[in-house]
Amino acid sequence: MYKTQGLKNSRIEVADALRGIAVVGIILYHAVEHFNLGSPRDLSLSLPIDGAMFNILTLLLSGKMYGIFALLFGLSFFIMRDNQEQKGKDFSLRFAWRMVLLFGFGILNLVFYNGDILTFYALMGLLLIPAGYLSMPALWAVTIFLLIQPVEIYGLISGWKPDISPMMKYYMEMGQANAEGTFLESASASLRCGFFASWYWFVMKGRITQTIGLFFLGLLFGRLRLFYKEGNHLKIWRIVCVVSTVAVAAGVIFGAAGNGDVNFGKLDSLLHPLFNLAILLFIVSGVVLLWYAFAGFRKSLSHICFFGRMSLSNYLFSSVLGCAVFYGWGLGMYKVLGTTWSLLVGIAIVVVQIILLYQWSKKHQRGPLETLWRKLTWIGA
Repeated sequence: MYKTQGLKNSRIEVADALRGIAVVGIILYHAVEHFNLGSPRDLSLSLPIDGAMFNILTLLLSGKMYGIFALLFGLSFFIMRDNQEQKGKDFSLRFAWRMVLLFGFGILNLVFYNGDILTFYALMGLLLIPAGYLSMPALWAVTIFLLIQPVEIYGLISGWKPDISPMMKYYMEMGQANAEGTFLESASASLRCGFFASWYWFVMKGRITQTIGLFFLGLLFGRLRLFYKEGNHLKIWRIVCVVSTVAVAAGVIFGAAGNGDVNFGKLDSLLHPLFNLAILLFIVSGVVLLWYAFAGFRKSLSHICFFGRMSLSNYLFSSVLGCAVFYGWGLGMYKVLGTTWSLLVGIAIVVVQIILLYQWSKKHQRGPLETLWRKLTWIGA
């Protein structure tokens, strides 16, 4: 069983920067996808570069930004648990209550955006509680097992495939309500169908085992204190960067099909999540190495750190703003804007949130929803 090392867990600014990068990437890709609504074939404002732009953004952002979020979710759990353990307290029940609250935030997000992931993080996050007690070797074994996509391997060997046939029915019902319905009709459809549609999508993309594996990997990184500039940690990050670079290059060469994303044919269900994992680790290791190597890089990302500290607020607020722009009950821009113009809308949403939350940060250490989440987490303590 793992026991705390009794070392101080100071604020990890590079983790805040990574969290900020992740939430910005999520907002931009949501905007490009019109917040899960898609778009008709004939758009009023489209550009010849839209296809290439979508391919590039898919390659860099799709699955990778949520993965960084998942990795840092596990890191945050370790810090909170370790801090309590150093005080002689068990964090398990308090964290379970914290996940109940996160599930509630996810339901609130579903009112606006049908692709919410907070509800899934809350449910899968509960597995961090038993994982927190595992020894290092046992936790490494479980983490590696989850990250190599065991369900997909079993499917390739046995020929078994999960039944995801209900997924399209859910997406069609939500799409019609989001495009043509009132706000209440859109919210009702998202609340009825959003969770189940996302569940089938997670199954189809191999995201369930990978997300849990990334939770556990973040927990391991926390135990190893890899995000601190200590010992040989930067050497480890350089190795991760080199290995992930080679893996990404091999994936592009082996699977590039020129149709919007890397496609591995019959092995796509197995190799695509691993390819996303390689890009994710390349981004994380690259940011960490640049952060500690160059003061200018740290300074350039300083304005994104507070954005990362308020990631929950940013995630929910972007759903409100984005859906108001693209959905039928709002401005209905899903049927007007192509990829490039939608990207610019996403950038505008990020800028608006940075301006508003920067003013908030002058008087508050945490974002509005983070403050509420923290107070409710420790209620009665």
